[in-house]
Amino acid sequence: MRILHILNELRIIGNGIVNVAVDLSCLQANTGHDVAVVSGGGEYETLLAQYGVKHFHLDQSRKPIQIMKAALGYRKIIQEFQPEIVHAHMMTGITLAKLLKCSSGYGLVSTVHNEFQRSAIAMGLANRVIAVSKAVADSMAKRGVPKQNLRVISNGTLGSVRTPKISEYQPIKLKHPAIVTVAGMYKRKGISELIEAFAEIANDFPQAHLYLVGNGPDKEIFETQAQSTSACDRIHFEGFQAEAQRYMLGCDIFVLASHKDPSPLVIPEAREAGCAIIATNVDGIPEGLDNGEAGILVPPKNPEALANALRKLLGSVENLSNWRFKAKQNLERLTLTRVNEETIKVYSELTN
Repeated sequence: MRILHILNELRIIGNGIVNVAVDLSCLQANTGHDVAVVSGGGEYETLLAQYGVKHFHLDQSRKPIQIMKAALGYRKIIQEFQPEIVHAHMMTGITLAKLLKCSSGYGLVSTVHNEFQRSAIAMGLANRVIAVSKAVADSMAKRGVPKQNLRVISNGTLGSVRTPKISEYQPIKLKHPAIVTVAGMYKRKGISELIEAFAEIANDFPQAHLYLVGNGPDKEIFETQAQSTSACDRIHFEGFQAEAQRYMLGCDIFVLASHKDPSPLVIPEAREAGCAIIATNVDGIPEGLDNGEAGILVPPKNPEALANALRKLLGSVENLSNWRFKAKQNLERLTLTRVNEETIKVYSELTN
């Protein structure tokens, strides 16, 4: 099968959309398909080349003149590569792919990664729309995407070609008990609530430390908030880390306090690392935690509930150990191999 993935960039900055597209492209090429990627480029070009994935450079900046240039450039790419399937991962890509589909005849597939964005409705232009969780599929259906076009393929990143095996990472040395989050520094990731919850339990557990791994536009806001707490010397902003798995392996508790999160890749990674997990009961997070069997679910935007969950784990070695064990069960469905197999089946619906 000739498969063309289209996305905005290939930079290594912790962007889950980019990571998913790169994983799929490499695995599909490795299993015998003819695969190419259209993007503005980035560090992952080297990895794609190692797997025999061709890269077409295309600037998709959202400026009128550049969009016109991108349309012309995309047409040339389609004429050269002749894809059977075009898989769009971002809004600009789906727009370009839809505009030129009539003259090319390929099957058009999209993946809805960030359903909470208004522009996500554009992903419904595809013949098949992959939702990364059942929650996303339900939301897209309510927004008018025909149910017969929707397919649920939950994210799974274990066995990613981008990263070494979990056993090859050296755990980073942290002060224990260590609480870690790996998330973009955005308000919607619940960083403020996590800081508030940690400040609430800090006096009860004076040895505990909180590590915030990630960058983003709201980082200064969170830094100011942390400085205003009595536990500011135990709240550490670690910035973006290319090997965030080292923090997961080195911590006691992993927390994801998102207000919205369609299907975060970090949940499978935290489970594989054997963290005791606390996460919010929103969107695709419960699905990633086997509906509470593999991690503790708490309401979003609720620092008190988050603090109570932290107390339960920090206050009982047995409880902490039990949840660490539960996290590592049933990991087979979180593999990249399963995601790729299900994705190929969706492609086949349009080529057979």
